[in-house]
Amino acid sequence: MKRALLLLVALSSPAFAALTAPEAKMVATIDAERDRDFTLLRKLVDQNSGTRNLAGVRAVADMMKAELEPLGFTVRWVDMEAKTQRAGHLLAEHKGDGKGRHILLIGHMDTVFEKDSPFQKLVRRGDTVEGPGVDDMKGGLVVMVAALRAMKQAGTLEYADIRIVLSGDEESAGTPVDLARADMVEAGKWADAAMEYESLATEDGKDVGSISRRGSISWVVTATGRTAHSAGVFGEGVGFGANYELARIVDTFRRELREPNLTYNIGLMLGGVEVAPTTAEVIAGTASGKPNIVAAKAIATGDIRALSNEQARRIEEEMRAIVGKNLPGTKAEITFRESYPAMAPTEGSRALLKDLNAANADLGLPAMAELDPMKRGAGDIAFVAPYVSGLVGTGIVGAGAHAAGETADLSSIPRQAKRSALLMSRWSRMSRSK
Repeated sequence: MKRALLLLVALSSPAFAALTAPEAKMVATIDAERDRDFTLLRKLVDQNSGTRNLAGVRAVADMMKAELEPLGFTVRWVDMEAKTQRAGHLLAEHKGDGKGRHILLIGHMDTVFEKDSPFQKLVRRGDTVEGPGVDDMKGGLVVMVAALRAMKQAGTLEYADIRIVLSGDEESAGTPVDLARADMVEAGKWADAAMEYESLATEDGKDVGSISRRGSISWVVTATGRTAHSAGVFGEGVGFGANYELARIVDTFRRELREPNLTYNIGLMLGGVEVAPTTAEVIAGTASGKPNIVAAKAIATGDIRALSNEQARRIEEEMRAIVGKNLPGTKAEITFRESYPAMAPTEGSRALLKDLNAANADLGLPAMAELDPMKRGAGDIAFVAPYVSGLVGTGIVGAGAHAAGETADLSSIPRQAKRSALLMSRWSRMSRSK
C-alpha cells in the first residue's frame, strides 16, 4: 500500500512530469526502501575489509554477490592472491536485449582501515553515519544496489546490458598493475558508458558532477656525494655532498615545475653519512650523520598528480633533466612508479554529464556543474578512460575519507540512486556509440 501511494504521488507531482511510468516506479521504489539500504550499509561497513585483510574483502564480495544474483546478474570471483598479493575482484554481468548501450559500473570493496585499526563499526546519528569506508566507498556500493533493485522492480533492468567490476585493492593496488586491472580494462573496451561509485562531490552545499581524475605517480630521488670532514665542503676534492644535491633538486622542482592541474609533493626526506630505507617504496627509513661530516647519501620520495598522461610524461622528463644537472662531487638519479593513470575531461564524458543533468531536471533536482579536476584524486575509472567515457563520483555524499571519523550522509543515497537508475535505464534504450 505504501509503495503504491508513493508511485501515485510520483506520477502526479509536477517535478516528475517528464518521467515515464517505469521511471516513476523506480523513484517510488527507492524512496520506499531506505531502511533496506541502511541495513545493507551497516553490514558492509561493519565487515572490516582493509586492503590487506584478504578474507574481509572476500566477505564483502560475498555480500555483494548476495545482492546482485537475485537481480539476474551472473557473478564470479577472480582470485588474485597468488598473482598480486591482493584478495581479488568481483565481476558481475547482466545480459539485456543487446539493443542499447553497454554500461560499466565500477567500485571497490576495500578500505584503508586494516584489522588493527581502532575505527571498525558504523555509528548512526540521524542522517549522518560514521564508520570505516562508509564514504569511500561502501556507501557507493549501496547506491549501486539501490538503483539496480529499483530497475528490477520497474522492469527496466530486463533490457539493460551491464557489467560490474568491484576491485578488492583500490586503496593499495596490487602489482603488476596491468595484471591487477586487466579485467577492468577488458570491461572498459566493451562498454559505451561508465559510472564510478566513489563519493559525490559537493560545493557550497550543491552536488557537482565529475568527469575527470588526476593520475598518481610516485617518485624517488637518490643523491650521493663524497663523505669527508666538513672543512672541505664545496672544495674541489670533496664537492657539495649529497644533502646539498638533494636540496638543489627538490628546490628546483618547486621553482620550475609549477603549471595548471599539476601538483608534486615531497613526502619523505632522509640524508646523512648513512641512510637506510626500510621499504622498497621508501615510506620509512633511518639516517645518521654529524654536523662536521659531509653527507654521503640523501633520499627524497613524493608523488606527481597530473590531469593527463601526456602531462605526467612531460613532467617526468623535466624532473629527469633537473636531477641530471649535478653539483660538483655529486651524482643523482630519479625513478618513477605509476600507481594510477590520469582521466582527462573529454567531450564524451561531458555528454554523459549532460545526460545526468537531463535526469536531474526530470527529477526536480538542480543542474550539476562540472567539478574542477584539481579537486579530485586518482581512482580506478582512469584505467578505462582511454576506451570509454565516464562519470566519476556517483556514490554517496561523505566527508573525512581515509581518516578515523569518516562520515556519510544517508539522505544522499536515494538522490544518487534515482540518478543512476534513470541514467542506466535511458542509456539502455540508446543506440551504441561504438
